[in-house]
Amino acid sequence: MRSIKSSARALAAKAGAVALAVPMLLGGAVPASAAIVAHAMTPAVGSNVRYEYIGSAEPQGAVAFGCQLRPRLGPPARAFCYGPDQIRAAYDFPPVSGGITGTGRTIVIIDAFQSPTIQKDLAAFDTIWGIPAPPSFNIVYPDGKTPFDVNDPNQVGWSSEISLDVEWSHAVAPGATIDLVLAKSNNDVDILSATRYAVDHNLGDVISQSFGEAEACMDPALVTQQHEVFAQATAKGITLFASSGDQGAAQPTCDGNSLILSASTPASDPQVTGVGGTHLLADAHSGAYGSESVWNNDFGAGGGGFSTLYGRPGYQTQVEDNNKHRGVPDVAYNGDVRGGVVAAWSVLFPDNVVAFFVFGGTSAGSPQWAGIVAIADQKGGHRLGAINKALYRIGEGNAYGKAFHDITAGNNSFGGVSGFAAVQGWDAASGLGTPDVANLIPLLLSAPGGGGGQN
Repeated sequence: MRSIKSSARALAAKAGAVALAVPMLLGGAVPASAAIVAHAMTPAVGSNVRYEYIGSAEPQGAVAFGCQLRPRLGPPARAFCYGPDQIRAAYDFPPVSGGITGTGRTIVIIDAFQSPTIQKDLAAFDTIWGIPAPPSFNIVYPDGKTPFDVNDPNQVGWSSEISLDVEWSHAVAPGATIDLVLAKSNNDVDILSATRYAVDHNLGDVISQSFGEAEACMDPALVTQQHEVFAQATAKGITLFASSGDQGAAQPTCDGNSLILSASTPASDPQVTGVGGTHLLADAHSGAYGSESVWNNDFGAGGGGFSTLYGRPGYQTQVEDNNKHRGVPDVAYNGDVRGGVVAAWSVLFPDNVVAFFVFGGTSAGSPQWAGIVAIADQKGGHRLGAINKALYRIGEGNAYGKAFHDITAGNNSFGGVSGFAAVQGWDAASGLGTPDVANLIPLLLSAPGGGGGQN
C-alpha cells in the first residue's frame, strides 16, 4: 500500500489538500472569494470534516477493514469505523431478507459539480459488503455537466460528498433507485436550480441535501424561492432532508474568516427535516447498539440551533424551550469521524485504484435518513411526504423510547461559540435523537399527519 499512499500524497498536494494517509481537511471546501462565499453552499462533509484513508480491501464480509477492529477502552470491542452491517444493526433496520429495502422508490440526492469515479466507487463499495447494485442509478445535470478539475479543491470536496451520499443512501435502502442531480456549481442559485428541477420533474420520493450555510449568507430573495420550491415538493408528497452542519451551533461567516452563532439553511426551513450528528458506540463485530452522545471533538460537532428566518412551526409548539423560533435539528444520526462510515472515493487516485476512506459529518446522516423514508414509503405503499409533524407527535407519545434513542449527553458548543446541551426529549444539539428504524417506521406510517398519502 505504500505506493498507493505516495500517489495519493502527490495527487492531494496537487489538489491543495493535506496528505490522504492521515486525517485530512480539504482546504478548498469554502470558496476563496467573499462574494462567492456569501452565495454558495458548502458540502457538510468538506467544510470542516476530515477523512482518513484506509486503503483498499478485498471482500471479507461484514468486517472488511482494519479500522473496524480497532479497540476502544472498555468492553465490548468498539469500532473506529463502521460498515453497512454494523450501522444497520445499531439502528435496528429491518432485515434485507424481509424485502423491505426501498424497492419501487427513488432517492434523489442533490450535489454540485460531479465525480468522475462515482460509478466505479459505488460498484466497489457494493462488492465489499455484498450489496446488490441499485435497480437504477441515474445522474442528471439539469444545467449542464461541469468538467471535473482535480486542481480545484472545491470540486474535489464535492466529489467526496457525492461518494458518501450515493453509497450510504444505497447501503440502507439497497432496493431503491438513486437519482443523483448535480448542480453546475455550488453557488446558491445553481443548487436551487437543481433542486427545482428535481421537484418540477417529480424525480423521486425523498430528497437528501448534505450541504448548507449560515442563514444570513443566503440572498433573501433566494431564501424565499427555496421555501417555495420546498412547499411545492411537500405538496407532491416528497420528503426533504438536510444536514444541519458540522460546526455545532456555529456556521462560517459570509467571508469564511470566522464562526458565528447560526442555524444552517436549508436544514432550518420548516418543510425540511434537519439531521444532526452523534458519536455512536456500537459493537465492532455485531453492530449492537451501545450508547450515543452529541458529536463534539476536534473533527467538528453536530449542527443545531435556532432560525432567525422562521418562527416556531406548529409541530414544535410542545418543545420545552423558551426560544420561539424554528429549532434544528429535528433528528440525528452517527456523524463522528471517530466511528465514521467507510466509503469508496477515488478521484485522487490512479484509474486502476479504488480507495476507501472513513467519513464523518452530518453529511452521513441526511442520505441515510432518506433511505429510511424510502423503506417506509415501500412498506406503506405511498409517500410519507413532510414527516416533521409525525416525528414530533411520536416524540410526545409513549412510544418515543422505542422509536428513538434519546441523546442526553454532550453539547454542540464549538469554535468559541456557545451551543446547546443535550437533554431529555428534543434539544438543539441532537433533535429528537437517532432512530430505531424497525420501531419507527410503523409509527411514522400510523401517526396523524404522517405523510402525503400519494403513490
